[in-house]
Amino acid sequence: MTWLDGEVALVTGGGSGLGRAVVERFVREGAHVVAFDRSAENLTALKDQLGPSVVTVIGDVTSLQDNRRAVAETVETFGRLDCFVGNAGLHDDSIPLVALSAEQLSGAFDELFGINVKGYLLGAKAALPELLRVNGRIIFTVSNAGFDPGGGGVLYSASKWAVRGLISQLAYELAPRIRVNGIAPGPLASNLRGPRALGLQDKEIAEGERLAESVKISSPLGFLPKASDYTGMYVLLAARSESLTITGSVIRGDCGVGIRGLRRPRGGDGL
Repeated sequence: MTWLDGEVALVTGGGSGLGRAVVERFVREGAHVVAFDRSAENLTALKDQLGPSVVTVIGDVTSLQDNRRAVAETVETFGRLDCFVGNAGLHDDSIPLVALSAEQLSGAFDELFGINVKGYLLGAKAALPELLRVNGRIIFTVSNAGFDPGGGGVLYSASKWAVRGLISQLAYELAPRIRVNGIAPGPLASNLRGPRALGLQDKEIAEGERLAESVKISSPLGFLPKASDYTGMYVLLAARSESLTITGSVIRGDCGVGIRGLRRPRGGDGL
């Protein structure tokens, strides 16, 4: 028996990167999964790979209507929803405040917080009635940037600290029927992109070779994980019987970034 036999999960941002790795791992653990993403191309490739264990929904996580549609398709296909994984996100390419123009700041904030924070909240709102029926679980992707500086710029870091606040408050509000937790991954080469307001909509933030060299120097564990290396933590929190005592918590899987000590901040010399 695998950890998620018979469970049903909905994963936002499930078409690529870490979200796709979570979908793939959940399927291997026996779950039925709905992958919710805005890229039809990525979802088609995922469906071709995983077959009937996965249903794909194209939509925008900043739309409550689209989130509700994803939940409805989950229940229509699989009969229930046990776990909602809020994972879709944008990065800000570690741009510091001093480098953001006044014109960029407002638009980039709205765009990034719209997906990284509002998207999680709308997804949880849409999933809530179904999760209450089954005493389900909510898992949000945080980041090492939600604990320590240097994992992003001012916008990304602020959004991930906000996600930690959502986890604490929702765990408080929804206990004991729904457990709410988070995962804080560390370095990862992925196709995560940035806000259109910063011209980053087509740029993959983490380029593998350059990032791998940086991580060897800055990370205590000294290697660049693959997306799949982080998925076991999601399985633990999604499993009905393996994390019964955990709610309102964030598991840090940051390769020891939080213990690395002080580093010189980017851009500080320009002040």
